[in-house]
Amino acid sequence: MSQIAANHPAPDITALSDEQWAHRLESFANDARLHEDNISMPKAVASKIGLPMLVVGLLMLVVSAIGIFSVSFSHTLAGLEIGIFTILAISLGSLFWTMVFHALNAGWSITMRRQFENLASLVWIPALCLIAIAIIEVLNQGVLLTWLDPAVREGNHLLEVKAPYLNANFFIIRVFIYATCWIVLSRLLLGWSRKSDETGDRALGRKARFWSSFGIPVFALSTTFCAFDFLMSLDYRFFSTMWGVYFFASCALGSASTVAIVMTLTKSAGKLQGVVTNEHFHDLGKLVFAFIVFWTYVTFSQYFLIWYSNIPEETMWFTARREIGFDWLFKVMIIGHFIFPFLVLIWRPIKRSPKLLSIMGAYILVMIALDMAWIILPMLAVQDPSHATPKISEHLITVASVLGVVMIYGWFATMKMTKSPLIPTKDPMLHEALSHKNYV
Repeated sequence: MSQIAANHPAPDITALSDEQWAHRLESFANDARLHEDNISMPKAVASKIGLPMLVVGLLMLVVSAIGIFSVSFSHTLAGLEIGIFTILAISLGSLFWTMVFHALNAGWSITMRRQFENLASLVWIPALCLIAIAIIEVLNQGVLLTWLDPAVREGNHLLEVKAPYLNANFFIIRVFIYATCWIVLSRLLLGWSRKSDETGDRALGRKARFWSSFGIPVFALSTTFCAFDFLMSLDYRFFSTMWGVYFFASCALGSASTVAIVMTLTKSAGKLQGVVTNEHFHDLGKLVFAFIVFWTYVTFSQYFLIWYSNIPEETMWFTARREIGFDWLFKVMIIGHFIFPFLVLIWRPIKRSPKLLSIMGAYILVMIALDMAWIILPMLAVQDPSHATPKISEHLITVASVLGVVMIYGWFATMKMTKSPLIPTKDPMLHEALSHKNYV
């Protein structure tokens, strides 16, 4: 109870006096593990990882651009959306974890939190991409979002009923609102964290904690309705009240998996020695494992309720995918997104191994991309039966589009690490993270 009290300061005071805080800052300054060489990432080191990603990403986007004119505009756009929603899941999940760590005053996470903050601050990339896609969809009167097509809307009673929500003007407004909420929240939290590095002002931590409490419901609503707008409305006849939670599970899982990769690469570069240990990777692995189970729980619950109620508007979402040849991907999701990672990550030594956990993290990101493909690609065949059997060129364009988006995002992520220390250097709870140990 005393530890809880120490970690739960009142709004206007802290658990430490100014003299105690000055002593703690002095101890941080004298800690060899917190020497600048150990907690900063030089651009030259980051470029060894980031530059190849930039080159591959640009090449893939060039291939994607060629595909717009030589293969299929709709397939290219679908591939781009798969990539965009994969990186959106990473950034939004990172924003979620950052706010949760602040709200819960989670001491163990301090030495990993900066990388969550960095990834969250990159949410402007997928946010701007979604704005561009929304504008493209409206100007083309529906490429993937057929409800924007006047020919589809004409005489369609369902779209007449849904018109107050599913209309072009309100759609564009909503996308701008989502982007604004995400960018503002992520920038504020990273800004306060960086400023705390410079000043050691504990009030900044309390401010981050206060606004995180408001930010979490804002995050929940904006993420849910964004998933409704871009993913669920691909089939405007389908509806599921669990859809927002379904996408959120990918966000939380994808971000934790990505941070596992980032931290492993950082340690392999000789950084954060003694600052981030196997104890921290163990807890990060627990988060990954937990949300593999959570994703499965939500996905199965959604499927089971739709199967049980047997309402045509809902069941057709699954039956259409089976009938047009995407049943294999459904099986891949069962085995690859749940059974395999569950059986691997249930083992304690796997979660405590940076290399093994990062390998599983990369694998899980592939599964998340395939999950986005399971949602998006079948709608091409539903809208146009000629796409029921995609050509090899269409598959290649889709893969190139996804890789292009993800690799460019990866380059931005590596460069972001060079802009500030790899950890919050003057966080009041840093001492707890430095001595963190698992007992489970």
